[in-house]
Amino acid sequence: MKNKYFLTLLLCLAVAMAFARPVRVACVGNSITYGAGIANREKNSYPAQLQYYLGADYEVRNFGVSGCTLLSKGDAPYIQTAAYKQSLAFAPDVVLIKLGTNDSKPQNICHVDAYKEELRQLVRTYRSLASQPRVVLLTPLRCFLKDKNTINESRIRRQIAPLIQQIAYEEHVEVIDLQRIMGKGWDRSLLPDRLHPSAIGAGRMARYIGEVLLTPRATTPQVTLPKGKSFNFYGHRGVEFTMDGQVSCRLVAPLQAAKGHPWVLRARFWGHEPQTDIALLERGFHIAYCDVADLYGSPKAVKRWDAFYKQMTALGLNKKVGLEGMSRGGLIVYNWAARHPKQVACIYADAPVMDLKSWPMGKGKGIGSNDDVTRMLTAYGWTSEAEALKWKGNPINQVRRVKNIPMLHVVGTADDVVPVAENTAIFASGLNKVGVELPVINKEGVGHHPHSLFNPTEIIRFFLKAYNLYINPCTHAVCGNEYRMAAGWTKGSEWHTVAQDIAETLQGRQVDWLWLGNSITQGLGGERKRVTNKPGKAIGDKLMGAGKWETAGISGDRTEYLLWRVQTGAYDACNPKHVVVTIGINNYFDADEPSDVAEGIRAVAEAAKQHFPTATIHVAGLLPAGLTAAHPMRIYYNKVRKALNAMRWKGFDYIDVTDWFVGDDGNMRPHLYNGDGIHLSTQGYEEWCSRMMEHATR
Repeated sequence: MKNKYFLTLLLCLAVAMAFARPVRVACVGNSITYGAGIANREKNSYPAQLQYYLGADYEVRNFGVSGCTLLSKGDAPYIQTAAYKQSLAFAPDVVLIKLGTNDSKPQNICHVDAYKEELRQLVRTYRSLASQPRVVLLTPLRCFLKDKNTINESRIRRQIAPLIQQIAYEEHVEVIDLQRIMGKGWDRSLLPDRLHPSAIGAGRMARYIGEVLLTPRATTPQVTLPKGKSFNFYGHRGVEFTMDGQVSCRLVAPLQAAKGHPWVLRARFWGHEPQTDIALLERGFHIAYCDVADLYGSPKAVKRWDAFYKQMTALGLNKKVGLEGMSRGGLIVYNWAARHPKQVACIYADAPVMDLKSWPMGKGKGIGSNDDVTRMLTAYGWTSEAEALKWKGNPINQVRRVKNIPMLHVVGTADDVVPVAENTAIFASGLNKVGVELPVINKEGVGHHPHSLFNPTEIIRFFLKAYNLYINPCTHAVCGNEYRMAAGWTKGSEWHTVAQDIAETLQGRQVDWLWLGNSITQGLGGERKRVTNKPGKAIGDKLMGAGKWETAGISGDRTEYLLWRVQTGAYDACNPKHVVVTIGINNYFDADEPSDVAEGIRAVAEAAKQHFPTATIHVAGLLPAGLTAAHPMRIYYNKVRKALNAMRWKGFDYIDVTDWFVGDDGNMRPHLYNGDGIHLSTQGYEEWCSRMMEHATR
């Protein structure tokens, strides 16, 4: 009896341990997965950074092999490598397959006809494992090599990527499109050799993939698609059907819906600039379409969408819908939202028509369209343009009805078809009068086309926030990935070695002042051996006493990187009396929202309070940036400061330092900066430190 009880206990423990083990993620791929060319690739390759992003509940392994092809007739087939066999033995729960870049070489692309079936076989091999992994296909990164006799972007985009998406569709596996995440043009800091990502580029990959993997998924049954004709939408399953036997409709489903079954109803121009829709599908959104093309937001269009909304929610989609309207699509999304504001999660409008007088009637500076005017009059049942001019049901007239809905506009400042001044600007002004600020992304010098953003990260963030699915990157603690020699470090240094240098410098010491931050803080220098540029050290020694203070700043750090260091760096061993938190300006370069950055700064301060319980935590936020009041960095800074000033700071010494560096005219005091509007001069360090010392002794 005792033996039986003991065996049962062992079985229970084994089951518990199995469930408790981390989720195993196998990263299968070529040199980009391996981390070729990345300093300290063991910590800076994309799989390594994905490990940091996913956290302790995951175990990520790198099975990348440089030069490998998917094709068995390629010059280096992946399935013939030891890494491939090891990836199978790993018994993964998730498999990320990124193969195809090397298949675009001339000597390999000639065998491309076999690519599809060989990828299918690879997918099925992994899915047949006892661990029954979640298989995710990754499209290759955008390549900027100019030599056509090697890896080629055109062949990747036109031949390889579509085959990957086709297999995702046919085999019912996920696909993540990485073609846009590095931007439209070559950025040396992301792809130094035009092909392989730097540590920073690998970090961008890890964050994007990690966001998809961590998106909360629905536990309720999947939505049943309506009957109709199936089609492949960039690897995702769609159905084309009719409503009332005549209205063309479409619904595209993710492989696994996000929590709450969020969806987007797109108005007009199905499939045009689809990058936002593709990214939302990756995160579990459904994308829907109901044709109202020639109804111009009329009551007939609204009634048609009423019926479509009823049908979609009956299928199980969220009772709140996100609306996406390009150009004339602005008319229907706003007119429908005005009628049903409580059923709308958010509105993304792209170069939207907000007033029929502007387009199609062309009564302002816009071009107008006579043919569309004729169809518009018919749709509304008007007999003359005079009736249209008297119409008070345009989106610009719906301000009070939609003011509580989250909205985002993307516009081209040179749009001569739907001029901003006659549409979005008037609408934004109306919202301002009722206390609402309309977020507008201005594409300088761009006309009516192209719509959307090449990399739609900001648009995706908007939808995720509307459905409470957003992970604030500014509060998501991860390792940094800076690597540039221009960062003020000794030769051969990168983020991890510099972070280790801080830990070693603080070991066995007690300091009165510890300064936490980025390159501005790093410039104080302190006693650190790997920092070569120390314009503030003499000032620090004079004001705080040599050896009695230290800097824990790292060039390029954002809030999430500093948060990770405070949580894991064992800095509390130096037992400081004062801790200064100055961070946030580098988040500007990653287009993080000011409110998110403020929350990131708050998270760092909270972590500092926890790890330095006896110290005074001086929260300086971020220092002013941008030499003039009109500079984009200054505008960004002001928004972050506004968010910080609105927070309650009980238990902290929060300081708005603007007046220390900015004159009465709103411009920087130039002698305090070194010319870039970010980094301090020696006089700037003296101003900063002396003011901080004075403030702390009050």
